[in-house]
Amino acid sequence: MAYEAGALDATLSAAAGEDGALFAELRLAFAESVARQLDLLRRSRCDGNWEMAALRLKGIAASFHAEPLMVLAEEALTGAPGDPVVLRRIQAFLDDFSAA
Repeated sequence: MAYEAGALDATLSAAAGEDGALFAELRLAFAESVARQLDLLRRSRCDGNWEMAALRLKGIAASFHAEPLMVLAEEALTGAPGDPVVLRRIQAFLDDFSAA
């Protein structure tokens, strides 16, 4: 899944204003939060842990208006816990976001 700049970058820009350092800090905080929830999803050993990590991921995505990530988090919630396809797609989103 390719990262597409849009609502997420607009949200970050609105929060940071003209402060480029703050914009970079917010991008990093977003990426770190996504990475932390992805790690928790990968390490989930029960349905409850999977669901909590997916809900947190969805909350992070909603807070930053990252629609593609919200869709992926919803897929994780409605799919089977441990689904490797969803995990790869979330990782691809994170990789694309971090490379942009």
